[in-house]
Amino acid sequence: MSESAAVAAIVGHDIEVETLAQVAERLGVPRTRVSQMIKQGQLLGVREDDRWVVPAAFLTTDGVVKGLPGTIQVLRDGGYADAEILRWLFADDESLPGMPIDALRSDRGREVKRRAQAMAF
Repeated sequence: MSESAAVAAIVGHDIEVETLAQVAERLGVPRTRVSQMIKQGQLLGVREDDRWVVPAAFLTTDGVVKGLPGTIQVLRDGGYADAEILRWLFADDESLPGMPIDALRSDRGREVKRRAQAMAF
């Protein structure tokens, strides 16, 4: 894992990222499947120079964080761009408390999805 200047520019602070090859190895799928997951909104990726990176916080030992794909879809349907979604997932929210991605990781997805739905509509 490394830190990404491109992701830091979007979210405002350094976060750990993994390359698509690292994500593919972690998930046990081909790299092309990870690219497909990004296109389909199951994950968010950021282009950095000649490679794509994915925030490591989007992954668990079992796969993609539960509730992340649904949250991404709700916000995309509401007209949010991927950079805006990424920024929101890593922004502090006193009502959760903490960042939405942390709430998703700690199985509080329902609260996050409610906030995402309110933002999207």
